[in-house]
Amino acid sequence: MHHHNHYYGQAHILARYCGLNDRYPPPIPGYLQHGWNVFDGWNPQHEFYPGAWRFTWSDAPRRRGLMLGRREYRVIGAPWNYLLAMEPDLGVVPDHERVGTLWFLFHGWERGEIAGEHARLIDEIKETEPGPVTMSLYYTEYERPEIRSFYQDAGFRVICFGKRGWNYEGTNRTFLHHQLAELRRHKRVASNRLSTAVFYGASVGCVPAVYGDPMELAGEDTAFGGTERIARLWPDLHGKDIDLDSVRALVDGELGCASLHSPDELRLLFDWGRDDEH
Repeated sequence: MHHHNHYYGQAHILARYCGLNDRYPPPIPGYLQHGWNVFDGWNPQHEFYPGAWRFTWSDAPRRRGLMLGRREYRVIGAPWNYLLAMEPDLGVVPDHERVGTLWFLFHGWERGEIAGEHARLIDEIKETEPGPVTMSLYYTEYERPEIRSFYQDAGFRVICFGKRGWNYEGTNRTFLHHQLAELRRHKRVASNRLSTAVFYGASVGCVPAVYGDPMELAGEDTAFGGTERIARLWPDLHGKDIDLDSVRALVDGELGCASLHSPDELRLLFDWGRDDEH
């Protein structure tokens, strides 16, 4: 199984949903899309072994892949949806107790750092957000004091959900559980790029917003058309005051909410027999 399938504990979530060992999930026979994606579910450099199944969140990545002559796609919905099905009450508070904004800084990764005007972004956040701000940094930025201190010194609550994992090491298998609980206590979700977390937040009732310096990622591949293409194709999800009701269908579509499988169907699809539960 490709180690990307473990990112953010997504294979662990699916294993638990299927009634199997979620600490050591059985291998998924193919490639699981691990985040919202503007192309066929993966980055341009991703290598696939011949005949491998590609498990996407929604039909849009599948269609874009078919246009390139790629095959073996199966739409299963985002693992996030399966987590919601299993944790309907995790972190839930009454609507009147939801306050502030959970703001996700566009992040780097293990082989690329971000660069941008953090001070200018902070000024824009303060001018825009009506309540207290919780700043979510991925560990690649959280562990850089020069970045973390920008947001701490601005008076924001700064948090980190841990590591998504790399080569099966360091995976926080409850990464998405913690993210879900935080989102459910906030009124708004925002980021400087349209990203997975914005869709997650909107799916649990946070009013979304996308604005500010999108920043640059070292070595970023422009094969997908960059931030300009994303803003052009998803204009309704860009701005500081987005109407949640007007984008609910779009959010549900990108997350593949209508494509959830039953536990029996997933076990059959992944060839997860009962022998895999130990």
